[in-house]
Parts: sequence; C-alpha cells; structure tokens
Amino acid sequence: MALKRRKKDLTFLEKIYIPEIAKGLALTFKNMLKPKFTMQYPEEKFIPPPSYRGRPVLVMEENGLERCVACGLCSRVCPPLAIEVQAAETDREKERYPIKFEINMLRCIFCGLCEEVCPEEAIVMSKDYELAFTNRKDALYGKDKLLTPVKQLQDRINFLRNYK
Repeated sequence: MALKRRKKDLTFLEKIYIPEIAKGLALTFKNMLKPKFTMQYPEEKFIPPPSYRGRPVLVMEENGLERCVACGLCSRVCPPLAIEVQAAETDREKERYPIKFEINMLRCIFCGLCEEVCPEEAIVMSKDYELAFTNRKDALYGKDKLLTPVKQLQDRINFLRNYK
C-alpha cells in the first residue's frame, strides 16, 4: 500500500511570489554595485599563468636545433590523432630528428598528453591562445610554425619540472 503524501499548502505571500521577486531584485542590485571582472579583450591582453595550456609548440635549443628525437610517443598518445611525425637519421649527437612534424590545429583538443609523454621535454603547451584560420591549410602547423626558442618557454618548462 502506497503512502499518500500531503502537499504543503502555500501561504498567501508564497502564492503571489512577491517575496521571491523581491529576493531576486535584491540579489541583482547587490551584484550591480560590485566591481566588474570583465576584460576588454582587444585592448587588454590576457596574461596566462604558467599552468595554462595554449597551443603546443616544439622547443628549439639555443643552437637552433629542435629537442625532438622523433620517438613518436606524442603522435601515439594524441586522442584526436592530430600529430604526425616522420623520423630521419643524422650524424649529430642525437641520432634521429623529425624530418616532418605536423600538428593539425583543427583536431587538437589542447589536452596536454603530448607534453606529458615526451621524454625530452621537446613539445610544450605554450601561452598562445589566439588561433584563427581562414582555411584548412592554415591550420596545419609544420616545424616552421611550431619551433619556439627555449627562453620563451622557460616558465612553462619550470612549471612542468616542479609539477612532476
């Protein structure tokens, strides 16, 4: 046998909703007088903290060479398959380097898994957040667009070292 629940009878003021409307208006007026936190974007630029994950970039050493050894871990761990790496042999200290390193920025979800798995700290999430493309070809970032000097990425690299 199911128990019947008796509905609570509303008072006259609850039936006409005036106290609830007054509470809503009070909340609105209280928040209107608080300071605004909106940033006027084109004039004021957002300065991201070191923990911010912007677009992925390749770290370029002071000698002009990339840190990447073309192990391919970043392309294997990428959930949307946005990274393509092709390795080549070299006579230098590092035996391999990426002859082709491309990131499809239309596919990239900025998850940071490529950065976490990289054994050489060669791919890092930068502070760049302004990405706009007029066609699909512009969204394919090769080594020419990805290579970034290590000095520009030092605060992110230090954050990653302290985080691990």
